[in-house]
Amino acid sequence: MDAAFAKNETLLSVALAPFDVVRQVGLVIGFSLLTALSAQVVIPTGGVPITGQTFAVLLTGALLGSRLGAMAMIVYLAEGASGLPFFQTGHFGLFYLMGPTGGYLIAFPAAAYITGAFAEHGWDRRFLTAAAAMAIGSAIIMLSGWAWFSVLMRTSPMLTLYATVIKFIPGDIIKISLAAAVLPSGWKLLRK
Repeated sequence: MDAAFAKNETLLSVALAPFDVVRQVGLVIGFSLLTALSAQVVIPTGGVPITGQTFAVLLTGALLGSRLGAMAMIVYLAEGASGLPFFQTGHFGLFYLMGPTGGYLIAFPAAAYITGAFAEHGWDRRFLTAAAAMAIGSAIIMLSGWAWFSVLMRTSPMLTLYATVIKFIPGDIIKISLAAAVLPSGWKLLRK
């Protein structure tokens, strides 16, 4: 880790210093809107679709840090639950949030928090550690989605494993690779 950057700093907190309350609120709202926009990028799979949300969630945590990343995801969930068409393909409402894909959604704050905590401790400065942090965040989303879906649909967890976890792994590898590549590049630019 580069000694020029103190612990508990994220790429955006350094790039946008001073990181005052107004900037923090703006970033929380901005990243909640980015997540809403990424939810509209959908690849139908027959069942639970592949969306761009996890890319936005993990990148939000890594760029904003644990606290602000989780807050951005809580704001996103509140926006969608309150009636704004922010969930995948314009869905909205508390009933949608509690539906079959709700397990993925409710895990977003935890995934952003964990990814952000790793980033605050320097994991975002190298590709492999950034990818590892994001993979852990992604695993939280996947496991929550799998458990929620299995309970809600009253099916065996082993029967739903493919439909809710395994088929998403290739897409997540691509999303994690793209997001993890951005972070070290950003730190290199800041050093110059």
